[in-house]
Amino acid sequence: MKYFVIAGEASGDLHGSNLVKQLKEKDPDAKIMAWGGDRMIQQGADVRKHIRELAFMGFVEVLLNLRTIMKNFRLCKSQVAAFKPDAVILIDYPGFNLRMAKWAHKNNLKVIYYISPQVWAWKKSRVKTIRRTVNEMFTILPFEKEFYANHGMNVRYEGHPLIDAIENFKNIPENSRLEDNGKPILALLPGSRKQELKKMLPRMLEASDAFSETHRIVMSAVSLLPKEIYNTGGRNIEIVTDQTYTLLSKAQCAFVTSGTATLETALFRVPLVVCYKANAISYMIAKKLVGKNIQFISLVNLIAGKEVCRELIQRDLNKENMVHEMKKLIPPCDERNQMLSEYDLLYAKLGGPGASSRVAEGIVKICQH
Repeated sequence: MKYFVIAGEASGDLHGSNLVKQLKEKDPDAKIMAWGGDRMIQQGADVRKHIRELAFMGFVEVLLNLRTIMKNFRLCKSQVAAFKPDAVILIDYPGFNLRMAKWAHKNNLKVIYYISPQVWAWKKSRVKTIRRTVNEMFTILPFEKEFYANHGMNVRYEGHPLIDAIENFKNIPENSRLEDNGKPILALLPGSRKQELKKMLPRMLEASDAFSETHRIVMSAVSLLPKEIYNTGGRNIEIVTDQTYTLLSKAQCAFVTSGTATLETALFRVPLVVCYKANAISYMIAKKLVGKNIQFISLVNLIAGKEVCRELIQRDLNKENMVHEMKKLIPPCDERNQMLSEYDLLYAKLGGPGASSRVAEGIVKICQH
């Protein structure tokens, strides 16, 4: 069978690559065309548009790039129409993918959404679009199943694919990991999108100065972004590129930009401080859309349903607060031990390994009927 997979960001490429791998195992004759990144390419997907050209963050940035986004939408439609897939598989990336869902449904294509847009946080009206245009939804957060049930939709929760990704990494030989130089590692994960990195990195660098004598400061970079954007201002900071899991496997603690990386950090059992700063106008709009029901922004706290790790947002994201919160996580300390205990509960909530395999099996069965 033929599958067209659409992912628009680094996390979508990661989950998409695991899904592509499993689809090929469940359906040996599978032909997979995609919008994605290097990980999906490595798993044999025919990637027609790379994610480095797709990630736009925030309302203002989207408006500024609207012409490019609409051009991409027309290109995607033409590629899907020419490929004639048995299913269009959409991975997160809601602004783009929900438009594709409408178009694909209108053109009698099976639409499968893998990794729900965060409609429970904002734009709940999008549930109507999903109910009308999506044949099957696979969620990756445990509370999403109940949310959709309350809106009259039966969705599937098969666990979180990050567990698979991390377990796969742990099978890599030890010689691919960071060499130990005796000092504990403070990891900096400033994000994978240019707009967020420009806001987060200077603050992470300033805060890391307070730990330069006691810790080895190591920053996670991505090859999607130009090297010059990772300007450390002459600091003695190591940079590892496309090796986030390698870094997290050795880190003692971390500053992490809010997003998938917060959950990855928790699953590696690394205590973290969540960092987030957006364009002021984008943040103001987002805050009004989210409303009072959503108390947290990090996946770790959202899944736990309480504050497991400290979130420093907008004005609270400053050197003084960052240093203060990080010092609480350096052993020996009770706060660190409490966070690690909460991580164990978090892991149990996520359903164990095998999520990608179960989702792939479900998709193949849907396409067979």
